[in-house]
Amino acid sequence: MDWFTAPDYWLARLVFQRALAGVYLVAFIGAALQFRALIGAHGMLPVPRYVRYVPFRRAPSLFQLRYSDRLFAGCAWTGAALAAALAAGAGDEVPLAAAMAMWAALWLLYLSIVNVGQTWYSFGWESLLLEAGFLAVFLGNARTGPPVLVLWLLRWLLFRVEFGAGLIKMRGDPCWRGLTCLYFHHETQPMAGPLSWFFHHLPKPLHRVECAANHVTQLVVPVLLFTPQPVASYAAGAVVATQLWLVLSGNFAWLNWLTITLAVSAVDFTGLAGPPPAAASQEGPLWFVVLVCAVTALVLFLSRHPVLNMISRRQVMNRSFDALHLVNTYGAFGSVGRVRMEVAVEGTADRVPREDGDWKEYGFRGKPGDPHRLPRQFAPYHLRLDWLMWFAAISPGYARDWFGPFVERLLAGDRDTLRLLRHNPFPDAPPVHVRALLYRYRFTTWRELRETGDWWHRTLVREYLPPTRLADARLSEPE
Repeated sequence: MDWFTAPDYWLARLVFQRALAGVYLVAFIGAALQFRALIGAHGMLPVPRYVRYVPFRRAPSLFQLRYSDRLFAGCAWTGAALAAALAAGAGDEVPLAAAMAMWAALWLLYLSIVNVGQTWYSFGWESLLLEAGFLAVFLGNARTGPPVLVLWLLRWLLFRVEFGAGLIKMRGDPCWRGLTCLYFHHETQPMAGPLSWFFHHLPKPLHRVECAANHVTQLVVPVLLFTPQPVASYAAGAVVATQLWLVLSGNFAWLNWLTITLAVSAVDFTGLAGPPPAAASQEGPLWFVVLVCAVTALVLFLSRHPVLNMISRRQVMNRSFDALHLVNTYGAFGSVGRVRMEVAVEGTADRVPREDGDWKEYGFRGKPGDPHRLPRQFAPYHLRLDWLMWFAAISPGYARDWFGPFVERLLAGDRDTLRLLRHNPFPDAPPVHVRALLYRYRFTTWRELRETGDWWHRTLVREYLPPTRLADARLSEPE
């Protein structure tokens, strides 16, 4: 069965698997370090409460069977250790079945986390990691050749990521069609990076070139992934270049790095890697061939939903059509904000809160706060609270379920919640009252930066949450 393997892609597979394991490692470490405050037994949106109302068939997870913070931590750190082992090449040192079991364990552990993660895990890159991780189970190891069918499925996934994002832009905000969206995007994106200020101040004609290049990369280049080599490799290279540009200009967790990883799987490294190892021509045992064919048929069958979504005028972004996240639809920034709003959270030790009282602001790790602080680079690490705070500023409806519990934990001085923050202005005792204010943020100009040293300028818009005491926190909602 010479058709089953693609020996020349042995190096592409190796790089893809190592990089994917690296992304898994970051995801599991993030889950282990942040879960207690977010979804732990005493978190803002506790897993035990969630699984009482959501049946297993809608959210299959190991934690549907039993949950404890210790068990969750064990699963997350086990996933991190397993991912680190695969990133180091352990999958190539064991029999094929054992390697597949290792990749399947990673997928199952992360699926279990995502399916109980609720709004904290509602991002498109969660499903993207699960879908790529599922396909990795059937990609084989150094004892077999890379299966052609799985390589094509990886290209099909990359196509949907890019083409879906391109379509949602063209159908969404008119500024994408007018090539003006990047006049605003670098300033209003969810989490700016250390170079975002400089990207924002690029000349407007260059922003228009960026926009046009984005359309070419997302609507034309993905089609070329299915053409013969070396055109497919050039197309993959264009995707990599675009994603690296996004890495430099913002913080999008592991979305860009995972997209780069997918693109690598389409590159023919023959000219660089030399002849493939002898094992790269082996198709593996019959059961492996049959399993790969069955999985390919399953993925193609499940792809009908993403395809129908892409051709629909009512295309939606980042939607899973099955509880296992096997085949999903993707897309981002169908609309671009023109104005950046940010919620600043403050506390005071005053027994009677006054508007001009001694209010001290909590510092977040990634979201804008102190105008003098240059945005930091965190991606591929995902600061989940900071991202949700961006949505909270867009509309209080996005924060209705968790903002009250967040404030309650600040008033209680909850250690796990405070660990998610950069700065706690009440190190000795928690505040008596907490409030939230809504500000409009914009990047400073070159002149303002020279004169003040501030990267941001902010203007108070209104009160977001009135001063709240611990007894009232559960009843409070942002306005």
